[in-house]
Amino acid sequence: GDCHIYSNHFDQVQEQLSRTPYPYPTLHIKRKPASIFDYEYEDFEVLDYQHHPVIKAPVAV
Repeated sequence: GDCHIYSNHFDQVQEQLSRTPYPYPTLHIKRKPASIFDYEYEDFEVLDYQHHPVIKAPVAV
């Protein structure tokens, strides 16, 4: 991927890099329509998703 790190974000980047990743969540498909084009938002469910607290950073100008 691509990453842009601004000088006023170094502390937040270090905090992000110090975190231990959580296990991957599971994607549960509730319904399997005949066509891929018939899927709807409600057909998908993400299970066991975990996240760390938000890291706030000032907008770089």
